[in-house]
Amino acid sequence: MSFQKFISNAISEWMNGDGQDADIAISSRVRLARNLRDEPFPMLATDSQLERVIEQVEQAMEDEAFKTRNHFEMIRMEALTPLQKRVLMEKHLISPNLLADSRKGAVILSENEAISIMVNEEDHLRIQCLFSGLQLKEAWEAADGIDDIFEKHVNFAFDEKRGFLTSCPTNVGTGIRASVMMHLPGLVMTQRINQILSAINKLGLVVRGLYGEGSEAVGNLFQVSNQVTLGQSEGEIIENLAGVARQIIEEERVARQNLMRNHRLQLENRVCRSYGILTNARIIESKEAAERLSDVRLGIDLDIIHGVPLSVMNELMVMTQPGFLQQYAGQQLTADSRDERRARLIRERLQSTIE
Repeated sequence: MSFQKFISNAISEWMNGDGQDADIAISSRVRLARNLRDEPFPMLATDSQLERVIEQVEQAMEDEAFKTRNHFEMIRMEALTPLQKRVLMEKHLISPNLLADSRKGAVILSENEAISIMVNEEDHLRIQCLFSGLQLKEAWEAADGIDDIFEKHVNFAFDEKRGFLTSCPTNVGTGIRASVMMHLPGLVMTQRINQILSAINKLGLVVRGLYGEGSEAVGNLFQVSNQVTLGQSEGEIIENLAGVARQIIEEERVARQNLMRNHRLQLENRVCRSYGILTNARIIESKEAAERLSDVRLGIDLDIIHGVPLSVMNELMVMTQPGFLQQYAGQQLTADSRDERRARLIRERLQSTIE
């Protein structure tokens, strides 16, 4: 396996669109924050201390149980260009935090990209499992298995009363962050999204954009995740989020049915116009591309558009990002050049589905 594969290939396993309710729940993610007991947290650690963390992690990776799960590769952030790091972030394999501050940072990637383990990000370890569709339980079990292997080889910072100790107090306890990325155009179009988001917040959950905290919800994509990490078990957190996600999915299905029943012609017109623009445009900006792709994705789900797999929509969601466009082109691009290449890439990719 080569690092270039992670950079040049847009497809990750979570994009294949074959998980439960994958038409609405694009992906499920579980992330565990862990720190080594005898080392300062990354924000206070020296380079030599951070290097010791990497060495201990590498030793743990020699465990046979680790090797039999998947083929893994450790990639040092300092060996990458800013553009390469951005591509990894756009593929959801590293966080914006590791992109911005990658001093002595690294990421361990599984060959199928379902597992990524960030080293020396905000915490010493961020174990992330990303699955297609609504598969929170499966993602949790995978993350828990990796966590168990590490726990055999390193001593985690743990307090009997507080649980796992983390750099940010909001992660103390279980250290778990679980989220579901959801495509909710029906709720947006029927103007029910604010009501749903308000109800979600009252349940102790939080809604963010495509790239997590601080990111904008573009293309009708929302990440719903837990806020509470202390006072509940991991299983309770997962089950609570999964239950809320199922309710949101049902509300989105009802909204889509209402649109098809009461505004079918207008909806078909919107979807087909967006498809026409994407298959013919010569220039398109990132935000418009996200909105048009959202319309086409909805059209696929509602059988208005045929022959385009959901996996292509997930792929284009990544391939149209600035970093990937420039990596694909093999050079830095101006904003105008990115808009031109984005339009060309979308045209070619959609055309390939009907040839």
